[in-house]
Amino acid sequence: MDAIVRENNTCVKLLWRKKNMSQKNNSDSLRAPTIRFALTIAGSDSGGGAGIQADLKAFAARGVFGLSAITAVTAQNSRAVDAAFPTGAEAVTAQLAAVLSDFPVHAVKTGMLVDAATIDAVAAALAPINAPVVIDPVMIASSGARLLHDDAITALKKLCQRAILLTPNLPEAETLLDRRIENRSQMLEAARALLKLGPQAILLKGGHGNDQQVWDLLLSDRQHIWHRSRRLKIVGHGTGCTLSAQIAAGLALGHDLPTATRLALRALRKALADASPIGLNCVTTPDPFSKSYRAHLR
Repeated sequence: MDAIVRENNTCVKLLWRKKNMSQKNNSDSLRAPTIRFALTIAGSDSGGGAGIQADLKAFAARGVFGLSAITAVTAQNSRAVDAAFPTGAEAVTAQLAAVLSDFPVHAVKTGMLVDAATIDAVAAALAPINAPVVIDPVMIASSGARLLHDDAITALKKLCQRAILLTPNLPEAETLLDRRIENRSQMLEAARALLKLGPQAILLKGGHGNDQQVWDLLLSDRQHIWHRSRRLKIVGHGTGCTLSAQIAAGLALGHDLPTATRLALRALRKALADASPIGLNCVTTPDPFSKSYRAHLR
């Protein structure tokens, strides 16, 4: 019996020593954090190509720890969004309170925000933090399904005041401004008008345009930069989600906005060019873990 007691005491001492070392390590890590955290506030895509799923994959590919608050659960695949079930403003508030009270968030991106109540809840939760916010104004799915209630447009415009970057595609910009955008001159005019909503910069994406080449415009009150790429003959899915998440990850890592945008655009184009279609609708969704994708993020 004595031998067993002595052996157990030895185990207790070792466990106590390991616990103290672990606590010391945890304390050291809290004093000097090396992990970078990015938060996505968006809807869940059961097909895995867009929404929260795309965002978290994009964060992970950059070595950024992904946090999330889910605004809606969608039933979708490569063909359509069959149904959407909003989680509600109360659930979103609770998720954000839990995350923001525990983790040092270095960047935020928003996607599908559903309705005005959810947008107001997000605005209230983000008000006390200083992290840069990238707003992807998700309104309509690639399949044509409405993802933002009509009465939420005003609330979304108000939220733009909190953003370092607003990333609309052409149809989204047309909805926000109630005007047609059909060429590069009108893109520039539209981006300037969107800047008046309050974000620090606009990335107006030209993927829905009719030119043989795709023109994306990054505009702030100090400069504007055109990014040109070859138009691909694909049915894209989740490209806007992945792009905005990659930009947010770049900001979390400490890149300035032009650099984060340039790296994300370059990597996305390469990933789409190399990707294989998936699903019965043969959609092309970027794979953030492909070698070609990650190589272009350097």
